[in-house]
Amino acid sequence: MPLLRAEMPRGKSREFKLGIGDVVYAAMRTALNVPEGDRFQIFTEHAPEDLSIDPNYLGITRSPEALILQITLNEGRTTDQKRAFYKAIADGLHSRLGVRREDVTINLVEVKKENGHSAMAKPHMPERHPSE
Repeated sequence: MPLLRAEMPRGKSREFKLGIGDVVYAAMRTALNVPEGDRFQIFTEHAPEDLSIDPNYLGITRSPEALILQITLNEGRTTDQKRAFYKAIADGLHSRLGVRREDVTINLVEVKKENGHSAMAKPHMPERHPSE
């Protein structure tokens, strides 16, 4: 169950937030093979004093409109899949919403499959030996 947390400067429209969600979900479906309907997203706006993003880290010039996208999902994707995922998000946000690619910071948090599930679903637990 992937979870998107999108952190952004205050003042973004509902359409902008939904656009972020659509782009990230499409990238998850195509680059990471996430199942249809596996879409859980949180959008949070911040006042300038509550969102600190270095404007020049790693030589990348970021504007005051920079976003942080933190995505928690099950571990197991290859480096190539992750690169395709990051590119799909940056390109999609740029083409759909006009977000500068340099203003997109993505933090991928990988967890073991048994560490996240819906309360109504059977948890994905690893097989255990009867002696454990």
